[in-house]
Amino acid sequence: MDAETILASQRGSVPRYTSYPTAPHFTDQDGLTIARSRIESLPDDEAISLYLHVPFCDRLCWFCGCHTKHTLKYAPVEAYLGALIKEMATVRATAGRRLRLAQVHLGGGSPSMLRQPDFIRLSSALRREFEVDDDTEISVEIDPSDVTEGTLEGLVALGVTRASVGVQDFSEAVQEAINRPQTFEQTRDVIAALRATGIHSLNIDALYGLPLQTEERLVSTIDQVLSLAPDRIALFGYAHVPWLKKHQTLIRDEDLPGTMERFHHAALAADRIAAAGYDRIGIDHFAKPGDTMGIAAREGRLFRNFQGYTTDACRTLIGLGASSISSYGDAYVQNIVPTTQYEKTVLDGRLSAMRGVKLTLDDRIRAYMIERLMCDFAFSFDALEEKFGYAARPYIAEARLVAANDRFGLCDASSNRFAIRDGARPFTRIVVSFFDAYLDNGTVRYSKAV
Repeated sequence: MDAETILASQRGSVPRYTSYPTAPHFTDQDGLTIARSRIESLPDDEAISLYLHVPFCDRLCWFCGCHTKHTLKYAPVEAYLGALIKEMATVRATAGRRLRLAQVHLGGGSPSMLRQPDFIRLSSALRREFEVDDDTEISVEIDPSDVTEGTLEGLVALGVTRASVGVQDFSEAVQEAINRPQTFEQTRDVIAALRATGIHSLNIDALYGLPLQTEERLVSTIDQVLSLAPDRIALFGYAHVPWLKKHQTLIRDEDLPGTMERFHHAALAADRIAAAGYDRIGIDHFAKPGDTMGIAAREGRLFRNFQGYTTDACRTLIGLGASSISSYGDAYVQNIVPTTQYEKTVLDGRLSAMRGVKLTLDDRIRAYMIERLMCDFAFSFDALEEKFGYAARPYIAEARLVAANDRFGLCDASSNRFAIRDGARPFTRIVVSFFDAYLDNGTVRYSKAV
């Protein structure tokens, strides 16, 4: 299995598959009509998940691929939060009741830049417009440079149960190359403070493939991350897409590791984390064996959504905020992206849904196969047929044909399942792409497969 040949193939750049179809292939179908009809028809006994997007940062990190904007003033953030709260009320009015929340995730941008009064305001609105109980998991993304005593008090008021701390790399040279200054000591102290508030689960995000990142610098960062004993670690590959994110042009191409260097860095970091006692979760996550994600992975209850791997089994994920994406099981809807337009729309009492796509039967079958491959590296033919009936049979035949024609030897199809070979798991996104019916039908460019 020649990694260099595989990565040099036409499948060397593919989607991350946090959804299927992937976001570039969402159509211009009437997202507002789709969102309204799906929210109005939610079953009374169905719990949902909520994603709240805060698209602001007080510092623009050059590596960032998120929908976010840099602001040196807090007033725009405060005003935006008012719109987000208004959108919550509109969702409740559309549903005709307070929907029960299983999970809530605050992402960004940097939601940790919210000030204490606004965390309290958000908490009050969340509990006024939705049903939140002791079983509701509330998670938030944290930039350690934002955290103050007021931040910690705000997180307690919100009822946060899980925090994800961004690290990326502790090397000063790498940090300077991505405009992300952050010392190990600062990160260590913030994590200790988060734990002192009673937050019972912590994740740390680290990146490989960054500019000026060497093997030595990467190993040093991973060892420092491990010394903080997080419950989970996400080891993401930096997605260099300057044609989509113009600020990434500030990162010099000549400072980026080559394809094979990047591949070896990923393997080195993953092996080091696993050797420290963490379970490998999917393609880029790790968890302590007793963590809920570790348990879910072993029991086949791992899922994948727009935030990556999750234990969230809810069929419906409603995204609130500019650019957020909602998943309704049989449809996706993305909200208005520009914050000014988003705010005007929701303050007028309307849902901010913009573009959407209704999933065909072909989409739903492929989405199931892709999710199971991303989570379990395999899918059962019996399970596929049990879920989709007779309609599954052509896809089982397609899976056998994919395995038979796989010139790289990445997968096989036994009598009852399609599986990615153990040694080929670093190339999971490439195997998954074999089932992507949209990939060869457009001009969209993607990030590196590993």
